[in-house]
Amino acid sequence: MEKNIVEEFNTYRAQMNEKILGADNKVLKRLFNLDTNCYQEGQVDVITKEMIGMACSMVLRCDDCVRYHLGKCYELEVTTEQVFEVFAIANLIGGTIVIPHLRRAVEYWETLQQNQGK
Repeated sequence: MEKNIVEEFNTYRAQMNEKILGADNKVLKRLFNLDTNCYQEGQVDVITKEMIGMACSMVLRCDDCVRYHLGKCYELEVTTEQVFEVFAIANLIGGTIVIPHLRRAVEYWETLQQNQGK
């Protein structure tokens, strides 16, 4: 059975993060910890933080980051309408060069929705 893009991304990310953290580099471990802590509940709620992260990732054109934040948004039950509003903001800020990343983001979001219940 062929893996879908969500399964492939999550498997690869987990494997590589294990290798990176297993190298026991203090700076990299602190960077990963800082990233994790930044998205915790605080004065800004977690959903808003994930949507900000997604918009920034689209503008910076990082498909891996976009996928990660889309996955988190899906887990947090962000609606498709909310996701598309964030897509619109990211494309407005980033310009038309973000459109290819938008296409891949829409594909990934649809795949997340199709995997519902799996």
